[in-house]
Amino acid sequence: MSPDATGIDLVIDVVTAVFLIVGALMSLAAAIGLLRFPDLMSRMHAATKPQVLGLFLMLSAIGLQMRTGWVWPVLLVAWIFQLLTAPVSAHMVGRSAYRTKHGHREKLTKDELEAVVQRAAAGQDPLEP
Repeated sequence: MSPDATGIDLVIDVVTAVFLIVGALMSLAAAIGLLRFPDLMSRMHAATKPQVLGLFLMLSAIGLQMRTGWVWPVLLVAWIFQLLTAPVSAHMVGRSAYRTKHGHREKLTKDELEAVVQRAAAGQDPLEP
């Protein structure tokens, strides 16, 4: 914050600080969840949900602090890329864990993938009902 800051500069600086702190806490929560949660499915949830929100808040803080218009499209592309890749990677890890029996199937409320995996293992088309 500069010494000759106006009222709007002070508000932007405070919002930036709040976004950075909350974003860092969300990312920290994701890291702690990866270490502390007992099974793979819980860890995947911790790796995707708070991490994406934490990154959004941190990128927003960067955009606010830069105070230029050209930085927002770049930050938006970075966030959209993360928003698209995190769930897809978590889905692929979860599906491979399911197939290799590393997941706890007894903890699932509804197993929608069992019939598809059995048809694929039998050599049938897994998409046919």
